[in-house]
Amino acid sequence: MPPPSHREHDDAPPPLPARDPAGHKGTFGTVAVIGGQATAPRMMVGGPALAARSALRAGCGLAVLAMPEPILAAALEIVPEATGVPLPCRADGSIDASRSAQVIDEHLSNATVLAIGPGFGAGAPQQQVVMRLVAREGAPLVIDADALNSLAEVERFDLDFRAKAILTPHPGEYARLAARLGIEADPVDPGRRIDAATALSRRLGAIVLLKGANTIVTDGLRSWAASIVNPALATAGSGDVLTGIVASFAAQFHRSGMLDLFDCARLAVQAHGAAAGAWSERHGSAGLLAHELCDLLPEAIERMRRR
Repeated sequence: MPPPSHREHDDAPPPLPARDPAGHKGTFGTVAVIGGQATAPRMMVGGPALAARSALRAGCGLAVLAMPEPILAAALEIVPEATGVPLPCRADGSIDASRSAQVIDEHLSNATVLAIGPGFGAGAPQQQVVMRLVAREGAPLVIDADALNSLAEVERFDLDFRAKAILTPHPGEYARLAARLGIEADPVDPGRRIDAATALSRRLGAIVLLKGANTIVTDGLRSWAASIVNPALATAGSGDVLTGIVASFAAQFHRSGMLDLFDCARLAVQAHGAAAGAWSERHGSAGLLAHELCDLLPEAIERMRRR
């Protein structure tokens, strides 16, 4: 089968919009992060906390962590600037899907953007929550990590995919999604990555941000490859940080009509790379910690605005 045709978008992303000097927290949007896992053998707290921290560092007004109740307090200690919504759990710590869906509907209905997946696990309850969110129209979704793996476990999940969304797979997550959908594409070969991302974008009607050296962003018609190659980003949690930046930029600039989701994603990739580049200038190519990447974002983003 020939690769899908697409139009490469070689232009640089647009300037990052100026920040409203009279703005308030509501002006800059609310990012809700749904993630975390409270069950053994792998309890996961850091991923959603990093996503919330990076969302705030990238400029959104408010961040909300929706996590399994047993681990929510630990996450809020990591990022006390966020607020928390506990997801009801069963006796073994797994989330109760139906009750959690009710909580999400009740407490996150006003969120500007939902980021789902960091550290979420990929069991049946998570699949139910993820499928419920992607099947409805509403606030944009940033779908990452275990939310992507949950989708890949559902037969023909594309038939119920209606959300306005940005998917952020690394090559392994992409391969699982593509296999489920019968897409034959190579997310690793530099000469074929754009075609791979484009095929998934067109199937789902969503933005695809295919991570890796020279990250690809596509909306199925326009495609862009970042000129960013930095081995320091090969570190735990860097993808969660990117998820938070993408969600933050969408919350700030998409609802107001300043940018479309394609450009929000491209600018987020640039900010992520610029922060990592600033760290590497001081420290080298290894040893970057994800929370350090978060804390370099304000300076990196301000430099982007000044350019």
